[in-house]
Amino acid sequence: MKLLLLGSSGQVGFELERRLTVLGDVVAPKRSELDLADLRAVSAYINELQPALIVNAAAYTAVDKAEEEPELAHSLNAALPGQLARHACELDIPLVHFSSDYVYPGDGQAAWRENSTTGPASVYGTSKLAGDQAIQASGCRHLIMRTSWVYSARGHNFMKTMLRLARERSALKIVNDQIGAPTPARLIADVTLMALHGLLKGRVESGLYHLAPRGETSWHGFASEIFRQASAAGETLVVDPSQVAGIPTSEYPTPATRPLNSRLTLDKLEEALGISLPDWRSQLMLTLAEYLEH
Repeated sequence: MKLLLLGSSGQVGFELERRLTVLGDVVAPKRSELDLADLRAVSAYINELQPALIVNAAAYTAVDKAEEEPELAHSLNAALPGQLARHACELDIPLVHFSSDYVYPGDGQAAWRENSTTGPASVYGTSKLAGDQAIQASGCRHLIMRTSWVYSARGHNFMKTMLRLARERSALKIVNDQIGAPTPARLIADVTLMALHGLLKGRVESGLYHLAPRGETSWHGFASEIFRQASAAGETLVVDPSQVAGIPTSEYPTPATRPLNSRLTLDKLEEALGISLPDWRSQLMLTLAEYLEH
């Protein structure tokens, strides 16, 4: 069968393209082939391809820049998923979509559940929530995977930035009051494929799920573990562990408001798939090893 994958140049899309081949012929148009902000072009492409499955890993992810470009953020994060959902309904095919912890208010300390009250505090979060709601309202069969703190061995992400800085500077200041679970793109792709298999076979219900590793940490804790594991793997770092200072979010202002609480409950997905998701540290070890090998 033909599978349409959008966003294959991104961290999650790259991993998905490698894994989805077990299901069929993956068609993954690049940006030069299909402008995802042009909904007419997207519709024409889908009508011609007639896919048996749509996987949307495309998104506007520049959180701070979204404050300046709300229209473009909404186009890619809300209008596009809504358009894909309408086509999924018309073709009677499933749609897989990826969402974010930014849809929640980001306060408190309790982990968010899939049915928790939403309340995004940024343009990015608002646009992602609108995309989720458009898919849910369409009535199409779907898997919406809400995740957090995505990183991988490729692309631009926190892990790679920290390693670069650790090779250049002896002292760093890193936010320590935002709490969540660093989620590698590899894990997202692997678990999504499991869920998709279940959906196609009728063993997994259509709906919204949280997808992240077990455990929690701060950005400061994540960085410290990156440095520890990289050093253990033989990397030469300039940074002095005693000089990696934790600072509050208030000392690192950004255009977009970051959630302080990005904890996500994972019970629903684990029960649906009959699995226990791994700890974030073990996933960092795998991702770091892949990065250092390259």
